[in-house]
Amino acid sequence: MKLLTKKVAPDFKVEDYRGHKIHLSDYNNQKVLLSFFRTATCPFCNMRVQELIKKEQQFKDSGIEVIAFFSSDADEIKSYAGKQNPWFPVVADPNKNIYALYGVEESASGMLKTMLKPLKMLRMMASGFFNLKSMKAAPIIPADFLLGPGLIIEKTYYGKDFGDHIDLNEILN
Repeated sequence: MKLLTKKVAPDFKVEDYRGHKIHLSDYNNQKVLLSFFRTATCPFCNMRVQELIKKEQQFKDSGIEVIAFFSSDADEIKSYAGKQNPWFPVVADPNKNIYALYGVEESASGMLKTMLKPLKMLRMMASGFFNLKSMKAAPIIPADFLLGPGLIIEKTYYGKDFGDHIDLNEILN
């Protein structure tokens, strides 16, 4: 079930891939962007992680924390997305428990929509993140949630294809 704005975000206690404990309620008085990705091998996901890394100072200046989720285990995150050394916590959720809490879905048609966008596909192939390993992974469609103080959901964004996330400028403004 997809989440609605103006509701309190579902709480969770997890560890990031580096072993740091993350409890959403610890962010109660802050703004938080929760970003859900496919697998850590997904080139589109790694391109988005790179975007987030490049905007680190803008996120800090805006007082927005980021927590990212991958449907991979910690070792796979270390081998792929973790190589980018993200400044934000990245959570391994191979059983997709937190994905279920937030209504993040799988969609074979979302995979097809991605493949039918030639410019997006060319950009991905030229990104340096291209690999075939992610082709076997579940067709999870990304989702983003901006939480405000009190962990109230201010914005929800359920993507339409593998590389579809909320515009970061919309979040930062």
